[in-house]
This record gives sequence, C-alpha cells and structure tokens, in this order.
Amino acid sequence: MSILPAEYETLRRETRRFAEKVVAPIAQELYNREAEIPMEIIKQMADLGYFAMAIPEQYGGLGMDNLSVVIVTEELSRAWLSVGSVMTRTLIAGGLLLTGGTEEQKQRWLPGIAAGELLPAAAFTEPNAGSDTAGMQLRAVKQDDHTYVLNGQKTWITFANRAHLMTVLARTDPDMSKRHRGLSMFMVEKEPGDGFMPPHLLGERIPTIGYHGMKSFSLSFNDFAVPAENLIGGREGQGFYQLMAVYEVARIQTAARAVGVAQAALEAAIRYAQERYQFGKPISEFQAIQHKLAYMATQVEAGRQLTYYAARMKDQGKRCDLEAGMAKLFCADMVEYVTSEAMQIHGGYGYALEYPVSRYWRDGRVFRIFEGTSEIQASVIAKRLLEK
Repeated sequence: MSILPAEYETLRRETRRFAEKVVAPIAQELYNREAEIPMEIIKQMADLGYFAMAIPEQYGGLGMDNLSVVIVTEELSRAWLSVGSVMTRTLIAGGLLLTGGTEEQKQRWLPGIAAGELLPAAAFTEPNAGSDTAGMQLRAVKQDDHTYVLNGQKTWITFANRAHLMTVLARTDPDMSKRHRGLSMFMVEKEPGDGFMPPHLLGERIPTIGYHGMKSFSLSFNDFAVPAENLIGGREGQGFYQLMAVYEVARIQTAARAVGVAQAALEAAIRYAQERYQFGKPISEFQAIQHKLAYMATQVEAGRQLTYYAARMKDQGKRCDLEAGMAKLFCADMVEYVTSEAMQIHGGYGYALEYPVSRYWRDGRVFRIFEGTSEIQASVIAKRLLEK
C-alpha cells in the first residue's frame, strides 16, 4: 500500500531487486551459522550509493532525503536486518559530523564514509550507563602533546571489529555533577579486525540470541591516545548535544528497519498459510488464521505510515522528536507482535531454524531494546505532550 511519488517507488523496486537477488538467498544459512555479512555485499552496497545517501554532494554523497533512506532501509531489512543496520552506523557518524563537526573534519571523513571506504561504529553505551546517557564515565584527558588519552569501558559496540572509525562519547570534565555538560564526542580511528589494537584497545565479543550478521563487542580503552583534532566540533562539552541532534534520524531509520522485518514475517506467514493443509484445506481458509493476517497487515501498514510521516517532517526541517519517538515506539512493539504471530501461524515449523520466520522472531525482539528502549521512547513522547 503506497501513495508515494513515482521516484520513491522506483527506488524501492531497485533496492528490492538487489536485496532479493543478492542478500536474501544467503541470509538464513549465514544467520544460522552466526556468520558475518560478507564484505562483498557491503562493497556492493557502497557501489549502489547506500552509504552516500544522507551525505551532501559537496562531501562525496548523494544528498538524498530521509524518506529515501527509510525506503532503502526497509527493503534491505526485509531481506536481512543486519544488512539494513549497516547503514545505521553511517547515518550516526555522518550525522554527528554534519551537525557538529568542523569543516576540516567533514572534508576529512565524510567522503570516505560516503564511498564505503571508512566503515563506522558507535561506542556510546557503558556497562553502568545505557539509557542514562549523561552518566557516561569513560574519561578523555587532554595531554600536552595535543592528544586525548581515553580510559574506561564501552559495551554493545556493534560492528566494532570491522570499523575503521568509532564515534566515542567520553567525559572530558571529571566533575560528574556536570552530567551531560561534561561529555565530548570523538572520532576514534582504528584498523579493522577482531584483534583490535592491544594493549591499548581490548575487545571481547558479546554472544547474542539473534541479530546475527554483525558482531557486538565490549571494549576496554587503556591509555588509548586520540589526536585532539579528532574532537568533533573542536570544543569540549558538546558531545551530549551532538548525539541528541542525530537521534531523530537514527530512531526513524530504526523504525524503518522494524517495518522491513515485520513485512518479511507477514509475507512468510501468508505464503505458509496458503501452502499448509490441515483438515483437507489450506489453513488460510480458517477464520482464525485470516484474522491473524488481517491484524498483522494492519499493524505493519500503520508502522510504515508513522515512519514515513516522521521522515517527511525531518525532510521539511521540522522538529520531530515526538514523531520519531512515536514511530520507534510503535514499530518496536509492532514487529514483536507480527513476528510472534507469524511464528504461531507456522506452528512447530516456526520454531525450526530452517524457516526464516524464526530469524524474524529473534530479530524482532531487539527493537524494544536498542536505539533507545521503549520505556525511554515513551518518556520522550510524554515529555513533549506535557510541554507548556
């Protein structure tokens, strides 16, 4: 169901063609092996311009709008959530540079990010600070040699092993009473590889029940030196505000990822219901199954339209933290419901690893946790509603 202009539908068809031809045929087998996305796929994504979409042309990008990013994200995630999620890191790193970086920093890093030559990761969460962003404690201390030395821990850094760059939120003012005013954002350069750079940067993988295709890590920074010119914006104390400025886009894109996974689950459930016979007829002819499909489809379309609306508001330059929060909150609940119902329609086969619906179900659960928990989204929405 769509009322989008023709150019967006063309973009959808082209992305779906790539996703169905290149990504979907290998997704289930690699997922069950907990293997990473082949670098050849990431290279093809770069060649197709997916990493360049949100970056202005003057920095080597395509200068496309957020609605285009949402449509591409949805189609890639429909084939394999992790493939759609590779773009998230690009959006966050690119957004931090575009909204808060100096012109020199933009010229230095954005062209490589747009070309897929520099793959980013985001290091914000800490073992004792997740939703409480202002409570981050990893320290960055400025030295006389024009470097900052980082000491502390970060966790849940997805794609950290393959990344060339990490956006790291660190405390430059040790006074914890300063809270968010004492945080700064750094571009941390590293070599890709599971070995990281011991002894200054030690990494340990976090095993997960789903979201396979990109590994997540806990990292320990031990006297890790970062050039002072890698401080985004060149001024301390701006990191929290820089991060908040990119959260609208990140949450809209996350909602689009949820829509993609839910759409895949809905399509799988429809196919199975038409193929599976019980009591002499396809189970799609039973009213109980029909009602499940009807509610699932309605939920998916509602989530899609919420997401598109938030993207359009962002493209019009309007404040949309409320709409982005609503899209993320609704779609996180929606994808969990739709994937669970899709598994129920599959019956026992839904619990089998050979059917992709088990993958959708495991991936669907993560949306209520990452990119801001559902409880945080609800707080953001309520705060806006109660503003005077």
